[in-house]
Amino acid sequence: MKKPSEAINIVNLDHLGIVAGIIDEMELVEEVNKKVGIKIKETLSPGQVMKAMILNGLGFLSAPIYLFDTFFVGKATEHLIGEGVIPEQLNDDRIGRALDKYHQAGTTKLFTAIALKAAKKFQVSMKSVHLDSSSISVEGAYKNCQGKSQEVEAESEDTESSMKTIKIVHGYSRDRRPDLKQFIIDTIVSGDGDVLRY
Repeated sequence: MKKPSEAINIVNLDHLGIVAGIIDEMELVEEVNKKVGIKIKETLSPGQVMKAMILNGLGFLSAPIYLFDTFFVGKATEHLIGEGVIPEQLNDDRIGRALDKYHQAGTTKLFTAIALKAAKKFQVSMKSVHLDSSSISVEGAYKNCQGKSQEVEAESEDTESSMKTIKIVHGYSRDRRPDLKQFIIDTIVSGDGDVLRY
């Protein structure tokens, strides 16, 4: 008499296994947890949530936050993100709380710490760097943190050591659309071709 075989559960890794391996090698989860902090009762750490967001963003089809958990259905979440992690834990509430923590810790400080750790870990040559910028034109009214509409022209303000939110204003437009508001994206690439910051 044959014994009943155990149910086989098949899950996908796809290309996300390679991405998760690189994230693990650069110790991103540990660095984020160190900078942001972990609460005792948290099922997923802020570092694991960031890892999940990167995997979602580098998936062939990324999902909006309210469908975030469905992106991971059928994927090997325990192998990709951490032991005991299931898709239902990656819901929009958890993602929102993690995003709030990243903001409180300072997104620029967090990104810089991760980028420097990765550059050191992968021995990125930083003897020379190349900078390029692009202006992105946008339309519409944009509100600042206080809920007031941003002025058409930038007001002169004393620069503080703390980072401020992006101010979308009129300015020099390389795409010859000075009538539209814009923001600038900068990319720094090292001499050996590695992207450092954008």
